[in-house]
Amino acid sequence: MDVTQIENSGNFAIRKLRADKLKNGLPFMINSKDLPTNEAYLEYPCGRIALITITKESRDFIVLRNLTPHENSIIRAKFNLFNLES
Repeated sequence: MDVTQIENSGNFAIRKLRADKLKNGLPFMINSKDLPTNEAYLEYPCGRIALITITKESRDFIVLRNLTPHENSIIRAKFNLFNLES
């Protein structure tokens, strides 16, 4: 298996996990190398996306702020997250 096939398999698995979690009412964490190491985005089944910080002490997270609808669109475009079935 070459690198492209492995990457495609990994992307498929992540997209399936995202779809499953959101369909089951659970949020999905979106990590980005553009954020500090202790921050991530959390996408909720309702479509809202929040910027969160992960606390080292409790391995929990704190919502820093909810993104605006425009920011949600930017994040979805950046990570190609428009279609849950893909």
